[in-house]
Amino acid sequence: MVVKRFAELSTPLVADACVRLGVPVRVAPAGVRAVVPGSRVAGRVLPVRHYGSVDVFLEAYGAAGPGDVVVIDNGGRTDEACIGDLAVLEARAAGASGVVVWGLHRDTPELVEIGLPVFSYGALPLGPLRLDGREPEALSSARFGPHLVGVEDVVFADADGVLFVPGDRLDEVLEAADGIARTERAQAGRIRAGDTLRRQTDFDAYLERRAADPAYSFRQHLRRVGGAIEE
Repeated sequence: MVVKRFAELSTPLVADACVRLGVPVRVAPAGVRAVVPGSRVAGRVLPVRHYGSVDVFLEAYGAAGPGDVVVIDNGGRTDEACIGDLAVLEARAAGASGVVVWGLHRDTPELVEIGLPVFSYGALPLGPLRLDGREPEALSSARFGPHLVGVEDVVFADADGVLFVPGDRLDEVLEAADGIARTERAQAGRIRAGDTLRRQTDFDAYLERRAADPAYSFRQHLRRVGGAIEE
């Protein structure tokens, strides 16, 4: 299960794994945060585009599978809250494991009480005053910043933000993230024990080689010595 595999990882580790493997890194715009600090969620994307009415959410929930994460495209709007307590309660009843919104939420105290992880730009008391025309892709894909995501993707969200990984690359990405995590934990332990990161990464040798070859990058050096900082 994705949630269990993500339990010992983080979005930075997953992002670094994507970079290492050459998987496109689709990170949500900065500022999307958990309503309840410390919340985490991971699961298959259940996409839905919002047009001003809650009916599109209720329709989307009919296709929810256990553990899906509702990913709501509200265009990043900050002039309305597109989701509140009733929609989140219904998402939980449908079996969703969380909600991630490219936009705002409301009913914050109720969402805290409900306990389902919800991520958004923040809160606003005003709900939608509009009713826009619905696109054919309303339930098949969602935009999140510059990215387009769908049911073939997996979403990860924690204190550092939100990112999306293609489902067909999930296993290798999580395996790489596990490896990076083990390396970083070992490095952190050595630093605490007095073995500096500069010594661990043979930083003086890197500077010497870079002086002779300006194209030689620290990332190349880390791969050569088996370190993990940048990816």
